[in-house]
Amino acid sequence: MSQLRIATFNLLHGQPLAPDGAPRPYPLDAGAPLAEAVAALDADVLALQEVDRHQPRSGGTDQAAVAAAAMGAGDWRFAAALHGRPAPVAGWVPEPSGPNGLRVYGPGEVGDGAVPSYGTALLTRLPVRHWRARRFAPAPFGLPLRVAGRRGLTPVPDEPRAALAAVLEGERGPFTVVAAHLSFVPGWNMAQLAGIRRWIADLPQPYLVLGDFNLIGAVPRTVLGGATALERTAPRTRVRELRAARRIRPVLAEPRRRRVREPRARLQGWYDLARTPTYPSHRPAVQFDHVLAIGVPRVVVGPAAAPRAGVSDHRPLLVEVSL
Repeated sequence: MSQLRIATFNLLHGQPLAPDGAPRPYPLDAGAPLAEAVAALDADVLALQEVDRHQPRSGGTDQAAVAAAAMGAGDWRFAAALHGRPAPVAGWVPEPSGPNGLRVYGPGEVGDGAVPSYGTALLTRLPVRHWRARRFAPAPFGLPLRVAGRRGLTPVPDEPRAALAAVLEGERGPFTVVAAHLSFVPGWNMAQLAGIRRWIADLPQPYLVLGDFNLIGAVPRTVLGGATALERTAPRTRVRELRAARRIRPVLAEPRRRRVREPRARLQGWYDLARTPTYPSHRPAVQFDHVLAIGVPRVVVGPAAAPRAGVSDHRPLLVEVSL
């Protein structure tokens, strides 16, 4: 089978950066650095986070459309979680004429003149059977964070996030890919990740969940494993029924047998296809960006890399998989 190149990339709205991580001005063709970075990945499936659409700060570029053209994606979707313009430190200024909540754009809406927006995208060269999207509410509080171009820590409010899922047609049959950008608030992002697992429960395996989770180490795969195990647990009503039946059953003359406990569902199955630091891009020290899978044999997973790109404070994460 041919290897598929699967990638995730937090774009930081396509912001060009110098080798030391300092922001650079956008060129006259504001989408050119992004197009160059995406073309270099040569990905068959690409998840993008912090994507701008018609934002003045990024030259009015429809970044999902630019990335799709650069990689030759036959189909793609952009899920806008926010409609409006960013305000320094204070979050976002909503667009009065813009839509409320989630809005999904695709190839048919390129050049539609819609209001500025911001969100998550999923692009693919493979045939798509099904699309779906969802929006996550922001945490009720923010955190002090390091912001590109600012010294020290800056108080940053949380913001709505978006996720996209696609059922793709591989050489061995359908599989599901999810692109997500999760909150930076600890605990809130874990709940969002568990919610994604429940959200795709009716879609075909194998599953690949890609994105910037703002989580490190074994936390993402543990959260997904826990959500999977809980789905296999009997409902509470059924447990109560079984306990009640044991209490009212007649006492038998034969010796009581020793009860054998059923084994619990083990937290296994989900694993990282790539383990390498991705942030900050000029000197990676931690891995916020992940490619997680279940139902994908490890023997079909090829090499992984986090190459340097000319945009963003994150490095893209790229892995080869046979599906």
